[in-house]
Amino acid sequence: MGLLLVLIVGLVAGVISGIIGTGSSIMLLPVLTYVYGPQEAIPVMAVAAVMANASRILVWWRSVDWRAVAAYAATGIPAAALGARTMLVLPPRVVDAVIGIFFLAMIPMRRRLAASLRRLSPGHLAIAGAGIGFLTGIVVSTGPISVPVFLGYGLTKGSFIATEAAASLAIYVTKTLTFQSFGALPLVTLTKGLTVGGSLMVGSLLAKPFLLRLTPETFRHIMDALLLGTGASLLWGAAI
Repeated sequence: MGLLLVLIVGLVAGVISGIIGTGSSIMLLPVLTYVYGPQEAIPVMAVAAVMANASRILVWWRSVDWRAVAAYAATGIPAAALGARTMLVLPPRVVDAVIGIFFLAMIPMRRRLAASLRRLSPGHLAIAGAGIGFLTGIVVSTGPISVPVFLGYGLTKGSFIATEAAASLAIYVTKTLTFQSFGALPLVTLTKGLTVGGSLMVGSLLAKPFLLRLTPETFRHIMDALLLGTGASLLWGAAI
């Protein structure tokens, strides 16, 4: 029953993240934490995120801005490895609490970034990659912060979905390899991640026809609702 719940939520999360470019980790993390525990949930989600981002790249392959990807990943990759190593030494309850607080804090943070950012350069993407990469290594997903960064670079719709996915793929591959090098990704955990990732990939493929009909206001409401629900549930789990 736990696996069935994970797969159902994964399919829905794949559709939503395929439309708005992020959100799959935010939706899945509470379910994975409930079924597998916080320490295993993060490596499982890292593997699943690799597959989810790969599927979005395949759907929008011709729209990827590889210059933006290179600038972001150049600093994001080493930062993600450092963040993942930091996460592995934290107690499970601390991991839950940090993730929950971070998600709740991203609601006003994302709005502030979206309101203040102007057209960004590759240099700005490199700076953002370092900070966001490190945070992603610790807290599973920072999509709501990376979204305004790539939008601020001038990307829209398919090009935004594809480029953000390609940049995130580099981060999550690094994170997954870091977990594996420190023994946090045994075969059973890898298998769970691949299974969850499969449901995300199916959802991403189903999402493409809906992307052009999504308004910016709808996007903001969906993202804030995901952050609020997930952050509150993780804090509740850390407190009990």
